[in-house]
Amino acid sequence: MDNHYRAEPYRIKMVETIKQTTKEKRIEYLKNAGYNPFSLRSEDVYIDLLTDSGTGAMSQEQWAALMRGDEAYAGSQSFYRLEGVVKTITQYRYFIPAHQGRGAEQVVLPQLVKNDGMVFISNIHFDTTRAHVELAGARAIDCVIDACYDVETYHPFKGNFDTEKLAEIIRSKGPENVAGIIMTVTNNSAGGQPISMENMRTVSALAKSYRIPVIIDGARYAENAYFVKQREAGYQNRSILSISQELFQLADIFLMSAKKDGLSNMGGIIAIKDDEALFTKCRTYIVPMEGFPTYGGLSGRDMDALAIGLQEALDEDYLAHRIDQVRYLGDRLKAAGVPVQYPIGGHAVFVDCGTIAPHIPFDQFPAQSVVNELYIEAGVRAVEIGSFLLGRDPDTNENLQNPKEWMRLTIPRRTYTRNHLDVVADAVIAVYQRRTSLKGLCFDYEPPVLRHFTARLKPIE
Repeated sequence: MDNHYRAEPYRIKMVETIKQTTKEKRIEYLKNAGYNPFSLRSEDVYIDLLTDSGTGAMSQEQWAALMRGDEAYAGSQSFYRLEGVVKTITQYRYFIPAHQGRGAEQVVLPQLVKNDGMVFISNIHFDTTRAHVELAGARAIDCVIDACYDVETYHPFKGNFDTEKLAEIIRSKGPENVAGIIMTVTNNSAGGQPISMENMRTVSALAKSYRIPVIIDGARYAENAYFVKQREAGYQNRSILSISQELFQLADIFLMSAKKDGLSNMGGIIAIKDDEALFTKCRTYIVPMEGFPTYGGLSGRDMDALAIGLQEALDEDYLAHRIDQVRYLGDRLKAAGVPVQYPIGGHAVFVDCGTIAPHIPFDQFPAQSVVNELYIEAGVRAVEIGSFLLGRDPDTNENLQNPKEWMRLTIPRRTYTRNHLDVVADAVIAVYQRRTSLKGLCFDYEPPVLRHFTARLKPIE
């Protein structure tokens, strides 16, 4: 269809009523939640942009697939249907399901840590990946290009590794102490920014020269393939599937939170190219951690819905609408002067709250302050991707400072309309206009791991 006439590539078949609340009530709800929107009840949220993980709408084919779910404890038919799809997409030899991405991480990453002092290097580790690296006894090092943090300047692949810095880190740490190189695709903490195939080829070749395993953290690999097709020379006439398959051949292991580009409410993937010994270890370890190897913490119906969703996520019409919808919200904010990561990423608009509230120190969490004010303004729930999320140094226990204090406006797949996004844009602009009145936050309760999920905060008067 001509782009001039392009609209949502779906029709709405079922609706869910959402509740509108008053500003007075939202102030009360937020206080009771310890000024942490993770602790809000979903019924008290008008538009929920906390995450795109498992929050999208499933298709009629996925709902139909639920009825085929084989709930056998071992040897489920649903497993074999899902296995066939995963192997077709990745062209890897081995597959194990997990209940979600962090389940996959907790099974695989410890197998790669051979001794004390090991590190994982990533373009940027996301929160659960960093936590599982540290829980496995290793340390996480980020190695993204400097352009990632220049929000005003266009760069087609701000998620890229800094390959010169990567080589330097490998040499300084010693290749034997690098447990793995993790390609986060797309690069979530960089603003949902893609990685170029050229950059990934360079990283893969460097890792291979040092015999370091490459892991794709590919929750949004299909979105990355779409950006490659749009922006990288030589890929315009390639299918999303073929670009994705080329990507997977550059790595040894694929870990996925399939609640994103699997278009499902639950699910995770462990895929291993050809390392039978690693597969055997993971297959053994998954039993006490997740479940039997042919269900891995998932019901049969979840596996069948995921098998369909993985294929639907490769549809170019779907991806074009998905990326355009996110860009629409980002363009509205940018036009109003709100500082956002540019170009707009694949799954979310990242608002630069360090620029919005420079009067709030990093350890008083300026982005969390903006997130809270947005909920009070319009009942919109967003999430902080900044120093609150980054946590503390595992060795010194000092608060770590994120290079950027982001508020992430994460768009669930096939869920909200353009009118919903206009409400979000208007609310963010209203908060931006009164930004000098925002106040910092301090802890009322701070958990020792992944603190941003369950911490309780209070405003600093």
